[in-house]
Amino acid sequence: MGIVPIRCFTCGSIIGDKWEEFKRRVDAGENPGKVLDDLGVKRYCCRSMLISHVEIIDDLLKYFMVGRSISNE
Repeated sequence: MGIVPIRCFTCGSIIGDKWEEFKRRVDAGENPGKVLDDLGVKRYCCRSMLISHVEIIDDLLKYFMVGRSISNE
């Protein structure tokens, strides 16, 4: 789970609902282009948003927890 944009920043199409399946299939070894075709993502802008997305929420949460423990002391 991560923070994936719900809509494409360029065209406004909904792409957030496609992230979980895209990630699962690409992690299983499928070609990202074929997965996007199967999911019906045709526009270049939407495809680039899914391909270039990096999940950093786990890294950010580490800093949040450190900040919380320091401020509570």
